[in-house]
Amino acid sequence: MNDSNDFSGKNGKVKVMYVRSEGQDDNKGSDKRQNDNKRRGGRDDRGDRRGSDNRSGGRNERSGRSGRSDSDRDSAPRERSPWRTISRPDSEELINDHGGISGKSLIDPEQLRKQRQEETRIYGENACQAMFKNRPDAIVRAWFLKSVTPRFRDALKWMAANRKAYHVVDDEELEKASGTEHHGGVCFIIKKRGGMDVETYLQEATDKDCVLALEDVGNPHNLGGIMRSCAHFGVQGVILQDAGMLESGAAIRTAEGGAEHIKAIDADGFTSTLTKFRDAGYTIVTTSSHKGSQDIAKAQLPAKMVLVLGQESDGLSDSAWDEGDMSVYIGGTGKVESLNVSVATGVMLAQWWQQNKTK
Repeated sequence: MNDSNDFSGKNGKVKVMYVRSEGQDDNKGSDKRQNDNKRRGGRDDRGDRRGSDNRSGGRNERSGRSGRSDSDRDSAPRERSPWRTISRPDSEELINDHGGISGKSLIDPEQLRKQRQEETRIYGENACQAMFKNRPDAIVRAWFLKSVTPRFRDALKWMAANRKAYHVVDDEELEKASGTEHHGGVCFIIKKRGGMDVETYLQEATDKDCVLALEDVGNPHNLGGIMRSCAHFGVQGVILQDAGMLESGAAIRTAEGGAEHIKAIDADGFTSTLTKFRDAGYTIVTTSSHKGSQDIAKAQLPAKMVLVLGQESDGLSDSAWDEGDMSVYIGGTGKVESLNVSVATGVMLAQWWQQNKTK
């Protein structure tokens, strides 16, 4: 082979690309050259070229600097090289062959986006322990601090046996994985449950059943506190305009395991959903500190009811208030306008539990 200068132009860029022909190797090429030399009586290519120079006369003077002439290419025996020259248009992209392994994901981007929409991150020790106890198959991936692994020994064994990916990491890495510094030493990626429709919930309802309806309540910490109170007082159904809000990481962590005992009910129209429950025999109980109602401590709460609460600042909308069959409030000193919505929920659910579930 010639040196590297033969392949470069004035600017140093490579002019051609040489690749091996399939089925050829260096040994076969060497054997071929040796056999050709024997047939020519031991003369090498340089001897042939000198002889050709003599025959070409003056014409060779013009091509002497290259050492070859046109007659050389026509008359000299040509050696079959194991190399072949290929050209590539400048616009053609060079495609690397990695033996079938591509640097890009084989998963369809749309499928990947859909998969991510169906998953959520939860964190906090109690929340993740409850998740593993009730729905281990929903776990996709997990991260742990080394300090919490003894308390998750069963979960680690189960994930290893079921080929679920998990990682023991430091605090910085776990903060990145969970998206918060309040991770509690553990983070799971899980499959979302999603909300259920009213008809599905009513098929499984019991004779004594309290359902919570939340209008425009979206703070995840309030939602977490509400779920914790619901689980404590035996309330399973929670109606929301966006059921997915109950599956945020902050809400589930604040619920301290209570989220696993809650069924989210999608409200396809808030007031129309209340009407469906009324038609199924539920009493709609609205709450407000601004409008006329009775003290919950003196009210007899029905065994089957939907307790409707609104946001702290404005309370219930007029349309939701008008749906009420009865209304209640929590009595107090009056030094503050109202209670936090999660605190108010706990007080009211405790009253319903005392009147109906403890008998």
